[in-house]
Order: sequence, then C-alpha cells, then structure tokens
Amino acid sequence: MKKLSYLYNLRRLGIKTGLDHTLDLLDQCNNPHKNLNVVHIAGTNGKGSTSSMVASILESAGYKVGLYTSPHLIRFNERISVNGECISNNEIRSFIDAYKQDIDRISSTFFETTTVMALKHFANKKVDFAVIEVGLGGRLDSTNVVIPKVTAITPISLDHRDILGDNLLSIANEKAGIIKKNIPLILGLQDKRVKAHLHKIAKQKKAPVVDIEEIKEISLSLKGTRFKIKSGHYLTPLLGHHQAYNSVTAIRVIKSIIPKINFSTIQEGLNKTVWNGRLQKISNNLPLYYDVAHNSAGISVMIKTIKSVYGKVPYVVLCLKGNKEVELISSALKNKYEKLIITGSPKMELMEAKELAQALAKYGLNYNIEIKNDPNDAFNILIDRINSTNQPGIIMGSHYIAKAVFDKFGIFM
Repeated sequence: MKKLSYLYNLRRLGIKTGLDHTLDLLDQCNNPHKNLNVVHIAGTNGKGSTSSMVASILESAGYKVGLYTSPHLIRFNERISVNGECISNNEIRSFIDAYKQDIDRISSTFFETTTVMALKHFANKKVDFAVIEVGLGGRLDSTNVVIPKVTAITPISLDHRDILGDNLLSIANEKAGIIKKNIPLILGLQDKRVKAHLHKIAKQKKAPVVDIEEIKEISLSLKGTRFKIKSGHYLTPLLGHHQAYNSVTAIRVIKSIIPKINFSTIQEGLNKTVWNGRLQKISNNLPLYYDVAHNSAGISVMIKTIKSVYGKVPYVVLCLKGNKEVELISSALKNKYEKLIITGSPKMELMEAKELAQALAKYGLNYNIEIKNDPNDAFNILIDRINSTNQPGIIMGSHYIAKAVFDKFGIFM
C-alpha cells in the first residue's frame, strides 16, 4: 500500500524527543485526545502485555476499547485496534490523505504520526476507553500528550541506555514522566530503589500511588499461569511468573477506574487476552516458543520460565537488531542454554549472524554456538535438536524476525 510506504519513509526522520510536533499535528486534527478516557502505561518489560490485559478486561466488562501498542509483529495495522479489530487500510489512507500536508510541514516522525493516527481513530470510533502503551521512555514520548484517568509503570530495567540513561534511576526518571498531578499511579513490580524513587516523584506531583498486592501463589503449566491474590485465584494464558505480576498490575488498573468490577469479568478478560510473540507456543507437537525479548531482563525471564515449565534449559535461536545491549545479554545467557544458534539478516534489519557471534564472544559467550546466516536454517537445526532430545526450544531477540517465524510455522494473524 502506497500510504504505508509513505508512513514508513517517515522513519528517515529518526526518533525525536519532545511533544511539540505531536501537539501541533493533534491541533490540526481538532485535538481528539482531549475527549478520551485514557489508561497510559509505561515500563521496560511487560507494558505491552499489561496494556493488552487491561484492554481485554475492559472489553469483557462491556466497554468499547481502543488499544495502541508498538511495535507490530507482522502488519502495521496491529498497532491500532478497537475491541480487537485492527485499523483498516482504508482508514490509514484516509488519515494520511487528510493530514499529509500537515505531517510534511511539521516534519512529523513515524511514531509521532502513528500516535496521532491512533488517537484520531479512537475518537472517530467513540471508544469508552483508550489504552495507550508508551513507545520509548515516557517523559518525552509522543504518547505523553494524553490526559489519563490512570497511569501505570511496569518493571523498569536497563534498555535503550543510549537514549534513556545508563542506570536504573535515570531510566526511571524518564518513565516517571507519565505521572500526572492527582492522577492515580499503579506501580508494577520494581527494584527497591526504583520503587522508592517513583514514590518520591509521585508524591511531588501529588499523584496517589497504588503498589501491586502480594501474590501468594504462582504456578506454571502448559495452560498458562495461575496465581492467587486476596480477591481470588486467577489464570492467564500468558506464560511466566512475570505474567502473574503483569496481570495483578492490570487488575489494579481496572479497579482504579471500575471499583466494583466482579471477579468473573476480570477472569474472562484475562482468559481472552492474546499477546503474540510473548512466549508464544509456535508448534502443536514440539515444546517450541517465540518471544520478542531483546534486553537482558526479558531474556533472563524467558529462560527461567522455560526451565520452570520443562525442568530443562532450552535450545535457543538468538537474533538482535543491534549490539548496544550485548554485554548484558551475554551475561543473561551464560550457562542458561543447551545450544545457542545465532542468526540474523540485514534484510530483516537484524545484525549479521557472524557479527552478533563476534560481539557475544567478546564478553565470553563462545561455547556450544552455531552460526547460521539464514534464519530458516537456524529454525531447522532447532527443530532437529528438539526432536532428537525432547528438550524445549525458544526463538528470541527481536520483533523483526516474527514474519520469518510465523511463515515457517504456519501461524496466521
């Protein structure tokens, strides 16, 4: 579609921090964000899963719900949906046709334009709630133009250090930019220092803080993640201890805006949550998963989860977009895999396999490694290893390999 090509071409403008361009473009669209009931969610890991859960629970409660997330896995349209229905190609065309002159005049970036498109779409659809996931950071992210009913911050860890800062508190400062005066803040599981820091900032802004409640039990199975909190036992089909904490964060968000929501509605919403590319089982016959985790904290959690479910360390296919976090990722993977199959392709906007292997070796990750330039060759080796050993396997490291994964394993979205 030509309009999508135009949109993707805006990437040449890079990432711009600040809200002026977004506010200018919103003004040309009659400021659709001012009449939306927004749930605004930031964090390093888990913000997409939590956003999806919140949207699903609200939908189960009978509301019309817009959901804006990024990046997409296969199609751009995935980023913007209402009650699970993605924005159509015609709706994308209509937006660009109407505002192309303004986009060009402002030099609006890809993400700025996409954010405004989402907010305009939600206003056009007259949604009851709009669940908005932060793109990068928070303070200067394009989504920070919204006027939220509640904000939430999921776990913060080291990622995008070149942009957000090289330590946890610097990154927390950026995420805390979404905190608004007198607007409730729901805090997901955090490092103790980060938690104290966020509480301090919230107090300065007179924003009431709700910490997630204690989880009394967590158990993992092939059906998903069961957990127990004060209000009852819940099940999410999303796999991992981290998804129990994301679920509790989502429940806290929901209860802040719908205090009397009942248990069955929450459970129905959790059951219906679909969030592809997050420990997604991609084979009916094999213990084989795909996850977009691309930072050390996310990768550590994925490996730990697979071992918890199967009692064995996995075979891993790894690809990465860039090498900025390779040192931390090397540490996260050491002694945590049966075999590491490294792949990548510049055609997919991924590092070349050999380049990634050399970067990992620099930090001591150079054992039980196989290098395959073609991702399909890497997948075939992974399948052979799983078949011969019955050990689990996982493909991880990037959104950019999703199409190759889904094509290989016959997954349709």
